[in-house]
Amino acid sequence: MLESLRNIVQQVNAAKDFGEVLRLIVQLVKEVMDTGMCSVYLYSPSTNSYVLMATDGLNPNSVGKVHLSSREGLVGLVASRAEPINLEEAEAHPNFAFFPETGEERFRSFLGAPIIHHRKVLGVLVVQQQERRRFDESEESFLVTVSAQLAGVIAHADATGELDQLLNPQQAVIHERIYPGVASAPGVAIGTVVVISSPADLKAVPMRKVQDTEAELVLFRHAMEQTKTDIRALDQTMVNKLSEEERALFDVYVRMLDDHSMGGEVLSLIKEGFCAQSAWSQVVLGHIRLFKSMQDAYLRERASDVEDLGRRVLAYLQQSEVKRSVFPERMVMIGEELSAASFADVPLENVAAIVSVKGSRNSHMAILGRAIGIPTVMGVMDLPWGRLDGEEVIVDGHTGQVIVSPRDELLQAYTQQIYEEKLLAADLEKLTDKPCVTADGHHVSLWVNTGLRLDSMLSLDRGAEGVGLYRTEIPFLMLDRFPSEEEQRKAYREHLEMFAPRTVTMRTLDIGGDKDLPYFPIEEENPFLGWRGIRICLDHPEIFLVQLRAMMRASEGLNNLSILLPMISNVPELESALQLIYQVYDELTEEEGYQIEMPNVGAMIEVPAAVYQIRELARRVDFLSVGTNDLTQYLLAVDRNNPRVADLYHACHPSVLRALLAISEGARGECTPVSVCGEMAGDPIGAVLLMALGFRVLSMSATNLLKVKAILRQVSLVEATKLLEEVMLMPDADSVWRHMEKALKKPDLAALFRGTAMH
Repeated sequence: MLESLRNIVQQVNAAKDFGEVLRLIVQLVKEVMDTGMCSVYLYSPSTNSYVLMATDGLNPNSVGKVHLSSREGLVGLVASRAEPINLEEAEAHPNFAFFPETGEERFRSFLGAPIIHHRKVLGVLVVQQQERRRFDESEESFLVTVSAQLAGVIAHADATGELDQLLNPQQAVIHERIYPGVASAPGVAIGTVVVISSPADLKAVPMRKVQDTEAELVLFRHAMEQTKTDIRALDQTMVNKLSEEERALFDVYVRMLDDHSMGGEVLSLIKEGFCAQSAWSQVVLGHIRLFKSMQDAYLRERASDVEDLGRRVLAYLQQSEVKRSVFPERMVMIGEELSAASFADVPLENVAAIVSVKGSRNSHMAILGRAIGIPTVMGVMDLPWGRLDGEEVIVDGHTGQVIVSPRDELLQAYTQQIYEEKLLAADLEKLTDKPCVTADGHHVSLWVNTGLRLDSMLSLDRGAEGVGLYRTEIPFLMLDRFPSEEEQRKAYREHLEMFAPRTVTMRTLDIGGDKDLPYFPIEEENPFLGWRGIRICLDHPEIFLVQLRAMMRASEGLNNLSILLPMISNVPELESALQLIYQVYDELTEEEGYQIEMPNVGAMIEVPAAVYQIRELARRVDFLSVGTNDLTQYLLAVDRNNPRVADLYHACHPSVLRALLAISEGARGECTPVSVCGEMAGDPIGAVLLMALGFRVLSMSATNLLKVKAILRQVSLVEATKLLEEVMLMPDADSVWRHMEKALKKPDLAALFRGTAMH
């Protein structure tokens, strides 16, 4: 049955819409299991019932009309128990319910499997047989497996609104749709979508309508002729290299572009008002789906040929495209995988929010969003982004939600929230020059995490006392090669001068995990547990030594440089890195005559192994810095950038708090300064807990600095310590969070807690 399952999955993935998915499922499962009937029932929230939505074997007129509440009938029983039910004689079961409109009186045997996604029963997949039949274990397992595969498709249809439209076809007004993602830069924005598409990516072409169809027809015909010319030229270069039969494929490609083939289908769509790129991509993707669904292996392989042909034509269409010159006043940039290059043709002053289907909180675009204070949401996997151009959306950078076509009431609520946040920002600005001192007189130093010139300037405006984390990988990401020593020196010097005499803590190159350089790709099955951070630097001393030289040379005459080593997991690793740092310092001062003070060197504590060797590490360095982002995800075994498990990631988890306490006590035992440079430091509740845990230097995004200062100035260390003692006895993160929020949410602090980063 494995081959049958592969075939079902392949055809389902090639389906053009959700309705076709359901039709294929019931048809193919019925064939494979050789039964008299297969049906899919889906849960409808509006009626709180399971609705027959597809069938092969029952009366097709009953689709959409049969509703069963939870526990009603055998289908309801499968749903309420959330487990399969296998009956040889269905009518004998007390839960059997008869619906004459379905024609199911002919069926006696019953096998039903729940369709479950994230612990929620979305529906039930059922097969029935006319004769008495006990479905065996392998058949039951097969149906459960198909149900599990179907769950993801239904969840996606639910997120995109297709499920709602199918369940409620008579509903003319489509309510707003809410798409969850990863909150990456705080703030709220309301604006008009501008879709940013990737070059020559068929799936990345948004559906756009145009007024001037004649101009689009001319563009399309020109692109077709250019592509035909390319293919014919390629055919000539293959003479004597390929056989006549193999070269015949080039003729097939040319004929596919003719008006009576794919070309004709595209012309029809353009005449209906679609732009050439949209029409072409839709037709090509339809043909790709068709080829992929074919039984013949040779024909299935031709899907890749069609895709290649599609990209060739699309590239010409994009070259001919007239660049957009008018942008909405408040535009929301949306794309499949946005990068810094996406800003190239867009006026930055018009950008109200950033949304990317792919990417994580640590993606360059997310860092950029936080740096310039633009609400950003990454990893919105279910967003039908290609169909949103020109739509009004709300982007909530606090919760990670993107709301499409919001109701008036929701628009009013978010408009009020935006107004309140502006008032709060104006109030917080008054704290810029005031010290961060608790209500009972204890000083906490607030530093910033930077990497771009823009966020460095913002940091100084907010009154930062230093830089706790300067991401040196940013200059590496800006180029298509490793930057030279002099290029690095200039970049580092600019930041050191900008903050002098304040300390600038420069983290050595930290790539790997979810931070790849395009010219230094790292292919790994589990990148977060693989080759990253200091491991790469030690394996490539030619890269590491150049960076260290650039840093130290940049500090000459300023002497405000500190060097931070990422991903330290053992003592030998740290000692090897220190040896190379001392080597560079000796070469520069003794052999080349630079007047440089030896910079302080610290280790990042972000691996659980480092927590348990904290004293051994502390006595070998000048300072320690805790990266709570990685430390939390490693301790909890949760990828914080994965929306599927994002609700399990919480820096307030008791295990994380205990690890932080061990770090603080271990560093204090060795008299080694220790700071925190993870996201927890920039969260008001997180900052209070960290202060109580003994951390007196907190480093964060510049956009969070004044919020943290505001709360720490109004909370005493005594109060924070008492709260810490209480939450350390609690069993889970939610209990900790609720307790802290209740204790700290005083009237004058309430606005600081909206959509905080850790929860």
